[in-house]
Amino acid sequence: MTSTPISRSRAFQPEPPASCSVKIIGLGGVGGIVARYGGMFLASLGRNARLVLMDGDAFEPSNASRMFFGACGNKAAVIRDELLPRFRDSNLSLIAIEEYVTPENVARLVREGDIVLLTVDNHATRKVVNDHCAANLKNFLLLSGGNDGAGPDASGTVRRGTYGNVQAYLRRNGEDVSPSLTRFHPEIREPADRLPTEQSCTELVMSVPQILFANLMVATAMLNTLWLHLCGELHYGELSFDIADGLMRPVIQLPARVPPGSGNPDDRRIVGAPAVGG
Repeated sequence: MTSTPISRSRAFQPEPPASCSVKIIGLGGVGGIVARYGGMFLASLGRNARLVLMDGDAFEPSNASRMFFGACGNKAAVIRDELLPRFRDSNLSLIAIEEYVTPENVARLVREGDIVLLTVDNHATRKVVNDHCAANLKNFLLLSGGNDGAGPDASGTVRRGTYGNVQAYLRRNGEDVSPSLTRFHPEIREPADRLPTEQSCTELVMSVPQILFANLMVATAMLNTLWLHLCGELHYGELSFDIADGLMRPVIQLPARVPPGSGNPDDRRIVGAPAVGG
C-alpha cells in the first residue's frame, strides 16, 4: 500500500489535545528513555499535559549497566522524582503509579482519550492493554514498541537482537484508523509469555539480554511516531527497523493521513494492510 508523500517544504507543528494525558507503561531500558525525552518534549509545548509513569518493578544495582537511574526503588517513582525538578516551572504534571498493568486494573489505568506508550518486554501485557482499548474505548492512541533480545525468545526462537518495531493503534470516534496490535501479530494475540504478576521471582530475573542501541532505536522510533501523530501527519500503522541492516521503514501504511479532529469517516477506514515481515 502507499500513502500520500509527506511534504518536505513545510514545517510540522505538534498540536496536542487539551489536557493531554500521556501514559508510559514499563520504565525499563526503553521506557526510561521514552519518559525522559517524552517529558522534555511535552514540557516544551507549553500546554497543560500529564505524563503518567506506570511500573510495578524496581531498579536494582544490577540494572546500572543498561539503564539510567539515580536511586534504587520502584521504577515509576524513581524516574518521576528525577524529572520533577527539571520540569517544575513547566505545565507538565508528573504522576507515578507503582503497579503492573493487569486485567483487573487496566480499566482504571487506561481511559478514554489516553495516549498510551507501551514499552514493556512481554506480549501478555500488550494483549491486555490492546484488548481493553479495543473493547471499551472510542478514542485513543496506543503505541507499542519493542526489540528482540539477543538469544532465544519466549517461543524458543533464537534472535540476533538487532530487530525492533513500533505499532500505532489509533481509534477516533469509535472507528479504527490503524490495525490493532493483534491483527497481524499472532505472537501478541496468543502470547507465549506471561504477565509479570504471574511469574516467579526466578522468571522475572531471567531476561534475555538486549542490545542497548536497539533499545535506543525503538525509543526514538516511538517518540517520532508520537510527534507525527500530534502533527496530524502519522502515515503508518507499523514501523520496523534493523540496526544491523541499517534499515527503518513502514510495514503497514495508512490509506490517508488523518489530522486530529477530522470528521470524514472515509479517511479513517482501514482498507487493508500487507502481511508484517520480520
